[in-house]
Amino acid sequence: MMMMMRASRRRDGADAPVLTRVSAPKTTPSAYSHATMVVPVCGASLAGSKAMMMMARVRVGECRSSGPHSSARRLVAETLAEKRAIATTQIVVATSTMTTDGARRLGACHNALVTALLTDTYQLTMAYAYWRNGTHDRRAVFELFFRKNPFHGEFTVFAGLEEALRFVSNFSFSERDVEYLKSTPVGANMEDEFFEYLLKIDASDIRVYAQKEGSVVFPRVPLLRLEGPLATVQLLETTLLCLVNYASLVATNAARHRLVAGEDVMLLEFGLRRAQGVDGGVSASRYAYLGGFDATSNVEAGRQFGIPIKGTHAHSYVQSHSGWDCVKNPRLKAANGSTCEDFPALVMEKMKRLEAVRDDMEPDLRWNETNTSELAAFTSYALAFPSAFLALVDTYNVLQSGLPNFCAVALALRELGYAAVGIRLDSGDLSYLSKCSRAFLRDIERLLGTKIADNLSKVSITASNDIHEEVLFSLKQHGHEIDAFGIGTHLVTCLKQPALGCVYKLVEVDETPRIKLSEDLAKVTIPGCKNGYRLFSQTGEAIVDVMTRVDEPAPKVGERMLCRHPFLESKRAYVVPSKIQPLFTCVWDGKRGAPADLDLSLETSRARCKEAIKQLRSDHLRYTNPTPYKVSVSAKLYDFIHDLWLAEAPVGELR
Repeated sequence: MMMMMRASRRRDGADAPVLTRVSAPKTTPSAYSHATMVVPVCGASLAGSKAMMMMARVRVGECRSSGPHSSARRLVAETLAEKRAIATTQIVVATSTMTTDGARRLGACHNALVTALLTDTYQLTMAYAYWRNGTHDRRAVFELFFRKNPFHGEFTVFAGLEEALRFVSNFSFSERDVEYLKSTPVGANMEDEFFEYLLKIDASDIRVYAQKEGSVVFPRVPLLRLEGPLATVQLLETTLLCLVNYASLVATNAARHRLVAGEDVMLLEFGLRRAQGVDGGVSASRYAYLGGFDATSNVEAGRQFGIPIKGTHAHSYVQSHSGWDCVKNPRLKAANGSTCEDFPALVMEKMKRLEAVRDDMEPDLRWNETNTSELAAFTSYALAFPSAFLALVDTYNVLQSGLPNFCAVALALRELGYAAVGIRLDSGDLSYLSKCSRAFLRDIERLLGTKIADNLSKVSITASNDIHEEVLFSLKQHGHEIDAFGIGTHLVTCLKQPALGCVYKLVEVDETPRIKLSEDLAKVTIPGCKNGYRLFSQTGEAIVDVMTRVDEPAPKVGERMLCRHPFLESKRAYVVPSKIQPLFTCVWDGKRGAPADLDLSLETSRARCKEAIKQLRSDHLRYTNPTPYKVSVSAKLYDFIHDLWLAEAPVGELR
């Protein structure tokens, strides 16, 4: 690919890392893809893949229809058939490639809908206007940031960087993209030379600086800074916002749930069925894990990102059993290799043992008669998963049926060398029911003794049922016996606040800082290309993020620095940092691509998130009325902001 771009300069004065890039292929995926790069499965040849695609075309051809739109339908059908054929011989490999000259190019985005056309129309009209005016190659700097922390909190978790860099790495317009644009009313007003220009655009003359994925971030401090040709970096805006906004919102939501729940419980993401579409479901699983959740019910997310998957059974499984005649295969192989020929009979025997001690239990824990079909359902599930038996006990009644039935099956499993995992509660007063369930299990263990019921009282209790931050906080206040929470709707939809509100603002053109003014102070931008630093107190806690102009020296440990509010003159303080952490790293350097040592793995980002939260003061993290974290500018940048403000703001006249 021919590229007419000039190299951009480094802003931090440091030597550029050894980075790489190669031209992106001119192809446009047309459906959701769970592959970033793909390799054939062992034993599957490329020829075999092509043969399957040919067969797919034949099958499509058998059902072709005539009519004015038949060719379009054929094209879509053939494309989808080819994708299905390829999918049968390929596996997911989320990685990057190194070219022969040592260049590093990231794989495509996980969602194939992320293309150059995943943008707002006005990005293209502006790009055309820049090109038409001959200003499209002016050097510009844009910053992506947000103005307010979500969920009434005082911190945000930055997520979506990997996908953003995958998009940048593969950014290009295909022939099909251009043909589509030409067919639109917007494109009809554009010259053919502009479309030729679009076909040559890529990220080879763009530099991206960013905070690390999984970092704790704060308002106004850029998450991403992009430097490059004006039209090109303008065209990246919408897609980058789309990739960062939701990812950071879900990761923050997950981190807040973890803070309220505490480190000693397991958090399970159960939100796929309630998510906003397929991508919302998969992305939510990914970024909830980054934010501190332990596992997901989403099998596809588990496959793509290596997230542990968890799940048991639904009420429908219990309801599908009408009695013992529904248990078709009664045999169970014991842990020692022997075979129990009639496991249901063993379960009923254990139920009789429980009934024998029922009257010796605490009065409020006694039951009368359990639901037999539920007991049959638990038995059949245990036959399928003897070493992973976890029962949903609230289909009929937790205390009067679910718990006694669970115990009967658990005792039968124990006799055969297996240990039941636990129970799940999905309705009712979770605090009360979890306490009663634990008391019930302890009473059974006490009455039957450790020889028969050892560790029954220690099985896990999992709770679901529309759980969110407020519920977790209330449970902690009132006490509970829950070991794991399954959280779905409120987590993945971010019902408390459905959007983070990231923005993408121009701050410099041709090395000249630019400012956006507004009567709303929150919408006034901080002009110019900036460096950022996190300053730590003598106790090792993060106390302020400060931005400086790029030509300023970096803050020094032990040296007093005046930190000022960007706009309010009276808000200022001296800080003597014990530790200084630079916030921005070059993560994409034009033709050199991504740094060879750039670690974008989900596990690394997850660990970084956990560590970054620990570095904040507890009052910044508390659930009720958290203390705002300070975001400041240097004295030099403060003076520059206000000088430029006065220079740009029109002077009114009173008459």
